[in-house]
Amino acid sequence: MSINKSEIINILSNNYPNFKKKDLRKIVEIFINEIKNALKRHERIELRDVFSLETKLQKAKTARNPKTNEKIYVKAKYSILFKSSKFWSEKLNEK
Repeated sequence: MSINKSEIINILSNNYPNFKKKDLRKIVEIFINEIKNALKRHERIELRDVFSLETKLQKAKTARNPKTNEKIYVKAKYSILFKSSKFWSEKLNEK
């Protein structure tokens, strides 16, 4: 199940009716932009007891096109690592 920004704002507005929707929208925007900017600076993001995000450098390499067997050079790039907390991992995996 995925959720988009407008659904998050609707859920927050239902749970906190004394806040205006435009204020909640601004809070969500700030939160997402701060996460995005921290990842651009290659900083680790940790929401205790929820999840952590960090960037990892993938080295440059020579890959192969399986269809034509042609060798392709792939530049170094960063990827995002997501790790859920121990609490959430246990909750998801319990039967």
